[in-house]
Amino acid sequence: MNRKYGSFLLLIFICLTFVGHAQTLRPISLAEAIELGIKNSKNLEISRAKILEAQAMLEDAKNRKLPDFKITGSYLQLNSANFDLKSAGSGSSSNTPKISSLIYGMANASLPVYAGGRIRFGIESSTYLLNAARLQSEQDSNAIAYNIAEAYINLYKSRIAIQVVQENLQAARSRDTTFSNLEKNGLLAKNDLLKSNLQTTQTELALLDAQNDAKLANTNMCLLLGLPDSIQIETETSFLATLPETISLTDLEAASFQNRKDMQAGNLRIKAADLAIKSARAESLPSLVLTGGYVAGVVPNLFSVTNALNVGIGVQYNLANLWKSNASLTRAKAQLTEAQAGENLLEDAVRLQANKDFQEFILAKNKMDVYDKALAQSTENYRITHNKYANNLATMTELLEANAALLQAKLNVPFAKADAFLAYEKLLLVSGKQIK
Repeated sequence: MNRKYGSFLLLIFICLTFVGHAQTLRPISLAEAIELGIKNSKNLEISRAKILEAQAMLEDAKNRKLPDFKITGSYLQLNSANFDLKSAGSGSSSNTPKISSLIYGMANASLPVYAGGRIRFGIESSTYLLNAARLQSEQDSNAIAYNIAEAYINLYKSRIAIQVVQENLQAARSRDTTFSNLEKNGLLAKNDLLKSNLQTTQTELALLDAQNDAKLANTNMCLLLGLPDSIQIETETSFLATLPETISLTDLEAASFQNRKDMQAGNLRIKAADLAIKSARAESLPSLVLTGGYVAGVVPNLFSVTNALNVGIGVQYNLANLWKSNASLTRAKAQLTEAQAGENLLEDAVRLQANKDFQEFILAKNKMDVYDKALAQSTENYRITHNKYANNLATMTELLEANAALLQAKLNVPFAKADAFLAYEKLLLVSGKQIK
């Protein structure tokens, strides 16, 4: 009795363990996947960090136009200090008190009035760089949205492949059973039965490959969305209901140059580099500063100073600028040249990518029509070949070839529609429009 009870508990434990390790099915729409993926993207953390860095640079540039205020205080312990006070009518030096300590405090304030434009140019340049970082982050976000859409489509295709191959495998096994009975009754050659069995085995291998691809696609999707691997994502198909109409290549290129955030960011970097040149040239100009301060000091047994206020104007000019080369100016010019060259390269890359993606979208749409026609043809061909085989007018090889062609046609139709949708998403990416 105890042994049966222990076996029952062991069975319950095994069942609970199996349930704990089973995958959790979670339906996720494409729009939800994109939103979740962007929210949890590790790549976008770099973009966010660059924005924070640019914000810090802007704050630093703004701080340079604010006044500085410093307070200094000291207490000095002196050792046998000699004080010689020179004044009219002074008495004997033997009456000079001994000084053993010194206390003083100062408060100084300074406000930049003129710095050759370096402060203003620095603020404007940092503002451009901050906006460029934000635009680049938007472009990165759109690129990640496309990657998520591509992964979602791959997962959808892998599930479709499993479904179609499973249906074909079920039909193949049913056919093998029929052919096996015919062979036992001497109505079918052994070689024909082996051919049928071989195709069934190949279908089983295709199913294993499809299931493995689906597992990898699901793992990749979970990583992109920040979900645990134990979740099995169920894709929806409503996004394939309608496919947008083709846009012209001219409109696509125009939209790319107008809407792409990375191109807008490049233009801002060029403006920032141009301001950096002006700032570097301003380093050779003098600077003007308003100053003010307060001084108080005490020398015990000798004198004390209080309420020593001071206000003034400070002018600074580095005469070394007359013979030293302005390395900052050279560096700023090089950065401007680099930014302009990068912008030109990006324009060429965008134009090439727009043409390539446009042609791929047209090709994908045309393939949809061709594959629809091929499916109808393969279905009819298999029906005719099957009837001919039943009347001994076709060989087993012809029947199996017709069946293989029908299986491929059933896969090509949904794959082509998914590929056309993904090709359109690529057009949105290259044109700078938001992928949702």
